[in-house]
Amino acid sequence: MNKCLTLSANPSSVCLKGKLLLGLLLVCVVLSRCTVQSIPKNKIRKMVESSAINRDHYTGFALYDPEQKKMIYEMNADRYFIPASNTKLYTLYTALQMLGDSIPGLRYVNKGDSLIFWGTGDPSFLHSTLKSTKAFELLKHSSKRLFYSPTNYKGDFYGANWPYDNYKYYFQAEINDMPVMDNVAVISADGKGGLQIWPAYFKVYLQQDTSFHPRSFEVERSLTENKFRYPAMPVPANFRQEIPWKTSPELTLALLQDTLKKPISLIRLNMPDSARTLYSASSDSVYKRMMLPSDNFIAEQLLLVCSSTLRGGALSTSAVIAHSIKNYMSDLPDVPQWVDGSGLSRQDLFTPRTTIALLTKISAKLGSEERMHNLFPTGGVSGTLKSAYKTDNGVPFVWGKTGSLSNNHNQSGYIVTRKGKKLLFSYMNNNYTRPTADIRGEMVRIMTQIHEQF
Repeated sequence: MNKCLTLSANPSSVCLKGKLLLGLLLVCVVLSRCTVQSIPKNKIRKMVESSAINRDHYTGFALYDPEQKKMIYEMNADRYFIPASNTKLYTLYTALQMLGDSIPGLRYVNKGDSLIFWGTGDPSFLHSTLKSTKAFELLKHSSKRLFYSPTNYKGDFYGANWPYDNYKYYFQAEINDMPVMDNVAVISADGKGGLQIWPAYFKVYLQQDTSFHPRSFEVERSLTENKFRYPAMPVPANFRQEIPWKTSPELTLALLQDTLKKPISLIRLNMPDSARTLYSASSDSVYKRMMLPSDNFIAEQLLLVCSSTLRGGALSTSAVIAHSIKNYMSDLPDVPQWVDGSGLSRQDLFTPRTTIALLTKISAKLGSEERMHNLFPTGGVSGTLKSAYKTDNGVPFVWGKTGSLSNNHNQSGYIVTRKGKKLLFSYMNNNYTRPTADIRGEMVRIMTQIHEQF
């Protein structure tokens, strides 16, 4: 008979040897699992804190293990940072909560022989990339008299604290209730030594100015009106420039009439609750356009679209932000200071650990890795991370949102290690004076090390 069994036959004796062996075996198994599943905090700390670049400005870092539901490492993770375009993560989550498969593109009522319509803020209407035409088709083929009412948006054409000196750059298009064709004029060489402008409606406002003497050929728009001037210089053969136009209900009306080739009247009528909704582009196509190239125009307009679904249908950035924080983000570690959709405002302030918590919520809401990979810039493959990272033998390992303003550069997203662990990270850099390329390079170096070593 087995010795252990012989000993155990005596009620007062215990097979200590067998129990010790079993206990040691269990400890080994547990330690083995911990070695595979856990990432040493000290190694991450050494990577981040030994960086001379990270130490010469205000740096925040958080790395989270969603499988174990614990933070691996934090540095200034509870401090507020200017997020820049990391703000679009908050806009994305709000849209995921509030919008369905398609974007509300137009609100309208039929009243006798008239069709009265209101904008929802839909950025996809005749957009240069999204090219949504559903609202266009409704208006184009309607046999009724058309009336456009701009009464449901009373906000400003810029977000809170936006810099006015960026008015002439493509990335700061104005905000309005019914954007048309990106709210941006495209001026380019016509192949005959001259210029052409799109939409063609603005052709009469594009004029040569002999008193304009820039260092190189460019077109400039007046701050307060849609007057575009260019110098008396040869037009470069490959010249192309995008300039936001100055929005107004009257201009929207004129552009609609010019595009639809039919009369439309301006009317100021409050939108009734009974107004019908016409849906336009697929939501994911709009989200992807916002996320991959970090499109500020899409982000701002998306918040207005979300607000159009609230009771009353009024378009308001501040109202939808307050609604989202109260109803969808009340469980975040630190209350976001959030004022716009794109992150152009330096009044936006988020903490790294709150962004980590938001990424967890986004992941759960998206429901699949495939959908997340489709919507997020992919390191070495697409969007704003295409040239920042290299793939690992053709396989990408980081998906995230960048955020850049002068002296600020951030990345937040998802990373997969060589051992197959999926981690969430938020890496924020504010108030540096060195070139942004240095900051970006150091972030990529550290995140790539995390991928390779764990």
